[in-house]
Amino acid sequence: MRVERGLAENTVSAYSGDLVELAKFFENKDLNPFDISRKSIADYVSFLRKKHSPRSVARKISATKMFFRFLASEGLIKIDPARLLETPHLPRSLPDVLNIEQIKQLLAQPDSTKAKGQRDNAMIELLYASGLRVSELINLKIQDVNLEAGFLRTMGKGSKERLVPFGEKARKAVIAYIQGGRAMLNKGGNSPYLFLNFRKKPMTRQGFWKIIKKYGKDAGIKKKITPHSLRHSFASHLLERGADLRAVQVMLGHEDISTTQIYTHVTRERLKELHEKCHPRP
Repeated sequence: MRVERGLAENTVSAYSGDLVELAKFFENKDLNPFDISRKSIADYVSFLRKKHSPRSVARKISATKMFFRFLASEGLIKIDPARLLETPHLPRSLPDVLNIEQIKQLLAQPDSTKAKGQRDNAMIELLYASGLRVSELINLKIQDVNLEAGFLRTMGKGSKERLVPFGEKARKAVIAYIQGGRAMLNKGGNSPYLFLNFRKKPMTRQGFWKIIKKYGKDAGIKKKITPHSLRHSFASHLLERGADLRAVQVMLGHEDISTTQIYTHVTRERLKELHEKCHPRP
C-alpha cells in the first residue's frame, strides 16, 4: 500500500486495523488464509454488518478484497475467495458547509494581538483560501509557501504534489504571523514547519481541530465545525460564484472529478434556498 499504491499514511493505518480484525475473526474459527472459502468471507461480512456502520463495513470489505488480491497475485493462494465480493455503494452525504457570514464570524475570533491568535488566524485564512486538507496544512513548511506569487506547494494523497493559489487576505495573515507570532513560538528553535505550537513542534491535527471547535462555539455557530468544513466551504463558494469544476478538482487534489461533483449538489441546494427566500411566488 505504501510503496506500490502510494496510499496516504492515514489510509494505510486504517486498512492495517481492518486486517487485524480480519485475522482475529478467522483465528477464532481456526482458519488460516489458505483455508478461507467464499462462504467464510460471506460469514465475515455478516459479522461486520452486525458490528459496524455501513461506511466502516465498506472500507473493511475494500481492505479484505485488496488483501486477498495481493495474496493471489503473489502466488500465495490459488483462488481468491474475495474476488466476487461487492463493495456496497454508499449514498453520498452532503458536506457541512459554512456560509460566508459564518466564515467571517469564525475569523473574527482569534486575538491577533497575541502569537497564538496570529497563528490561528493565519491557519484559518489559509485553509479557507486554499481548500487544503488539514494534514496538508499542518505539514506545510515555510519553503512551501510563495508569498510573493500567492501560491503554495503541498503533497496530497498518494504523495502527489500540487500547486494551489491563495488570496491577498490569507497572504497578509501569513506574513503577519511569520513576522510576529511564529518568531515568538519558534524562539530559539529552527523548525522548518510553518505552523507551530508552544512546544516549537508542528501543529497537530487534533490540536487544530480543538482550536476550530472552540472558535466555532465562541462565534455562536450552531452547526458542527471541523477543519474539513473550511475545505468544503472553499469548494462550494467557488462553484457558487461560477468557478470551473475541473479547476476546483485540481485545487482540491481530487483524483476523480466525481468526488468534486458532490459540491455541485450543495450549490444547487443553496440556489433553491435563495429562490424560495427571494422569489415573489416561491
